[in-house]
Amino acid sequence: MNTTSISELKTNPSAVIEQATDYPVAVENRNSIKAYLIGKNLFERMVSFIEDNLDINTVKKTDFKKGKDFEKVARELGI
Repeated sequence: MNTTSISELKTNPSAVIEQATDYPVAVENRNSIKAYLIGKNLFERMVSFIEDNLDINTVKKTDFKKGKDFEKVARELGI
């Protein structure tokens, strides 16, 4: 993982953001990590991963024996 200082982030934020495209960049202050900077694409992939896992867990917990008839639900939704 790449690291940078808060001073470097203030001095050249574009360069640090560019480093964070595929992997997080640890932001240090006095040799202690204070934050992580992640790029737009990585953030969107992380959100998608989390949402997918939430959906998977919901499906696993669902009791489909208590389900409704698909045709009835489709009519109610107008599809």
